Amino acid sequence: MAVALEKDVVELLLNNETVKVLVTLDEKGDPHAVVKQSIELAEDGNLLHLEFIESSRTNKNLVRAIWYDRRVAVSLKGKGDVSYQIKGRPVRSIVAGPVFQKHYTTARERLGDVDLAAVWVIEPEEVINESFSVRLAEEEARHPYFLHLDRIAKSSGA
Repeated sequence: MAVALEKDVVELLLNNETVKVLVTLDEKGDPHAVVKQSIELAEDGNLLHLEFIESSRTNKNLVRAIWYDRRVAVSLKGKGDVSYQIKGRPVRSIVAGPVFQKHYTTARERLGDVDLAAVWVIEPEEVINESFSVRLAEEEARHPYFLHLDRIAKSSGA
């Protein structure tokens, strides 16, 4: 089921300085993680991934994800400790038509003489705030006794 992206996540996706990593699974189920600055936000709230290499592992894995109903993950790393993970499913590969043409034209204007193999549509299903400060607070609340002995001694004044 699709989820709406919160304002913080949308801002990260729109920021050119955000590092974007796409994680797919190969035929053995092994992860394949690559930095993909070509991940964008679609008007309908889905993610778009512009794939420039027809024979890339990522492209093959995205095809496999549609065939076998597998999820993919997109990690976003912003300034400071701001980090999110979006899990979702590829639902469409656009290889022709107005959406493809728009992104093909824009890509060539920005990057020069490049091809565009596909515009992948990824439907977000889950968003996890992976920022260290948030994760630390969650884990400390969930597991208050998971402390190293030196932290226990320090907090008790020993």
